[in-house]
Amino acid sequence: MNPHCPAHPSKRLLSVTVNGQEREVAVAPHRTLLELLRIDLGLTGTKHGCGQGDCGACVVLLDGLPVHACLVLALETQGRQVETIEGVADGPALHPLQQAFIDAGSVQCGYCTPGMILVGKALLASTPSPSADEVRAALAGNLCRCTGYHKIVEGVLLAADRMGDGNHDGEEGSR
Repeated sequence: MNPHCPAHPSKRLLSVTVNGQEREVAVAPHRTLLELLRIDLGLTGTKHGCGQGDCGACVVLLDGLPVHACLVLALETQGRQVETIEGVADGPALHPLQQAFIDAGSVQCGYCTPGMILVGKALLASTPSPSADEVRAALAGNLCRCTGYHKIVEGVLLAADRMGDGNHDGEEGSR
């Protein structure tokens, strides 16, 4: 297990890679990944929603797979890779999925958007050309109170088209 932190005996040292950067942080054993990201590391793109893993506002990628950061203890990430919305873009260049969300009008208030984009990113990594039904199934754990999800699905499909074959017309084709 992680060694105790000499400066804070009730905390443990955690070494985790966040958005490609190795971080070492002293954390209390009860601290969630969501708290680590938002409070300790100042990465506020990951949102606090329900605190029960029902809404998807706190979704991040853990070793490339979507997880609810409110349900994962920070210490469970020891030696692992965490990606937040802040790590999706390549410097000032948006990820194709982020750009597709803008172009398709997938963003409303934006509260759910980080979780939606990270779920979409994981889906496209495993299924480069998903159907609309596959996108809906992947996004089923993410709630959006502003849209009917149609534009969000369109955004993921547009990104898939752009990332897969260079087609930039945004048409869903035979999907």
